[in-house]
Amino acid sequence: MTQLFEKIRETILKHLTESSHGIILSIRVKPGESEDFLTVEGDELVFYTSEPPERGRANAALVKFFSRELKIPVSRIDIVYGHRSTLKKLVFYDVNMDELADKLAKLVRLI
Repeated sequence: MTQLFEKIRETILKHLTESSHGIILSIRVKPGESEDFLTVEGDELVFYTSEPPERGRANAALVKFFSRELKIPVSRIDIVYGHRSTLKKLVFYDVNMDELADKLAKLVRLI
């Protein structure tokens, strides 16, 4: 693995926590972009979405993005904190933390 990939993976691991329910991911959501993508800004994991922050559309885009890109059913991803905030916590059920970190690192777009 490259040094850049390892650095991205380390940043992601800082935002992952194991709980009795599953793996919790802390992420910031920024609506109003032209497309949906995941990136790292500073030491923060950020999801940009084209959906507006109204009527749960940005939240739905976040869950749908991870479901599609990680090939995890929507039913195994929940927003457990921050429904009305840009800072969110998602729980991923029945996933391995190391595998999730690797998959998320591969999704990160460098901007």
